[in-house]
Amino acid sequence: MKTKWIVGYLMMAAGCLIFSCSHEYQPKPKGYNRLILPREEYRPLPDSLPYSFEYSKHAKLLKDTSWISERHWVEIYYPTLKANIHITYKKVMGRENLLKELLNDAYNLTSKQQIKANAIDELITKTPSGKTAVIAEIAGDVPSQFQFTMTDSTQNFLRGALYFNTRVQNDSLAPAIDFMKKETMHLINTLQWKNK
Repeated sequence: MKTKWIVGYLMMAAGCLIFSCSHEYQPKPKGYNRLILPREEYRPLPDSLPYSFEYSKHAKLLKDTSWISERHWVEIYYPTLKANIHITYKKVMGRENLLKELLNDAYNLTSKQQIKANAIDELITKTPSGKTAVIAEIAGDVPSQFQFTMTDSTQNFLRGALYFNTRVQNDSLAPAIDFMKKETMHLINTLQWKNK
């Protein structure tokens, strides 16, 4: 009696295996994160900073984590994209050695991306108001895809870096990275120094 049961179970299992394998495999299509990009609407920074620029109305202006020691460092946070633009600022006040040190630090921070970067494209551009910006676009799965520095060579130095607070790979973030590059370029093009 037990052998009939065992044979019956084996035949049923064999039948399930035969019929379950008859369907062809269909791979699932690639899926991408759904990104809702905010409209391009801007507002000025508060007057309490020694520089000004326009940033998105959909972003939050936050104090940088070093705010106690560096009162003019800010973060522009885009909550829907989980993106930050870190802004660091130093008053140069004619100290040529300090300016060289700041430019060297900015170059070294960009160079550290070379470990994971596919390419680093640097370019020098002029803003509509005649200011010069050095921009680094970094390709690959790197923490910061876009960095820039701006200085008037005598009084002010400003550095910005774009970061995403997500583990998603950069190829999936491509639309958000392109959008944030445009946002950062708007910031660069509207930057003004407030020398008092």
